[in-house]
Amino acid sequence: MFDDLPDDLPRLQTLRVWHAHWLRRIDAKIQATEQRAREVEQGRRARPAPPEWVVELGIGDGRPPVQVHAGDCYAVGKRRRPVGRDEARRLLAEGLPGCTHCQPDTRLGILGLSPRPAPRLTTVH
Repeated sequence: MFDDLPDDLPRLQTLRVWHAHWLRRIDAKIQATEQRAREVEQGRRARPAPPEWVVELGIGDGRPPVQVHAGDCYAVGKRRRPVGRDEARRLLAEGLPGCTHCQPDTRLGILGLSPRPAPRLTTVH
């Protein structure tokens, strides 16, 4: 039937032990991979939803708010605080600039807000 296998019993038994060893290793790897996939899915389901709105905070005393972002904005910095819809609208209405990438003022339906003027850079001669 399988002419490429050896004819003597000791070598056939050795091959069988070797293949059984590899099957155990493969089965263990399959189980570990399935367990990892279950853990990843469980983590994905347990992850809290991102905040709807975020305020980027400055550095220094009191960490003043610097800019308003949508919660899914890729440009928000590491110093941030989640805020509710009403607080985001209030901060924008008070003159805090909105992110130019995610445009929270447009998303919130606030029209006619002009961003704060950018600071002028002076050159030293």
